[in-house]
Amino acid sequence: MKDYIQQNKESWEFNVYDFWVKNAGTPEERASKDTEDPIKMLKKYAAYFDSYEGVRVANICGSCGKKAIPLALLGAKVTVFDISSENRQYAMETAAAAHTSIDFVVGDVLEIDMDRYGGQFDVVFMEGGILHFFHDIREFMDVMYSLLRPGGRMICSDFHPFQKIADILEFQQPVTSYFSTDIIKGEMAHARFYPEEIRRQIPLCEYRKYTISEIINAVIESGFTLKCFDEHPAWTDPGLPGEFTVIAIKE
Repeated sequence: MKDYIQQNKESWEFNVYDFWVKNAGTPEERASKDTEDPIKMLKKYAAYFDSYEGVRVANICGSCGKKAIPLALLGAKVTVFDISSENRQYAMETAAAAHTSIDFVVGDVLEIDMDRYGGQFDVVFMEGGILHFFHDIREFMDVMYSLLRPGGRMICSDFHPFQKIADILEFQQPVTSYFSTDIIKGEMAHARFYPEEIRRQIPLCEYRKYTISEIINAVIESGFTLKCFDEHPAWTDPGLPGEFTVIAIKE
């Protein structure tokens, strides 16, 4: 496992289960919301799925199962790939409380066992800001391509690259030149919600933030056919770009 991946893992396993309980509810409470309206819990991402029943989904860096479980409730066969065992604990307990099932593989996404998972998925899906955790976006996109069957779809939603130059979504992250290729150290996304004495104890992550062209070119160069690039307004200011979604097909 690469050193920076291990460092990110330590950050995402620092008191994360307790964080989800405090901020998303107990697994039983979260499951109640998921079962009540799975489509609502998918939010804007529902628009990018043509169907759910029997669709094999690889949920990349799927965190606590916040999108994997609604997808499973709608009939998808979901495998989460994520670095955090604490995320897995919360997700599996929530899935059980929702009377559904997901698979959850803990480990480095760049080291997924392709003998087992290569070419097995109809959709690879990621959201919530994950690209900056990987320092070589082309390597990351190659893995996504390998996971899909021919004709499979990648749904990649992430934070807009404008966040390189401004803290648009108020994550309290450092900013750089838009064209910077530097690796920067910053807090994990939820650190700002902890009391200051705990916040100081959380290991930092190492980020590589990308430009729009770097993202699009990595998708194309990995063999995908780019179908769509949507931009979404920031939840802090609808006049600014906050997120984007790429749809790409493995022909």
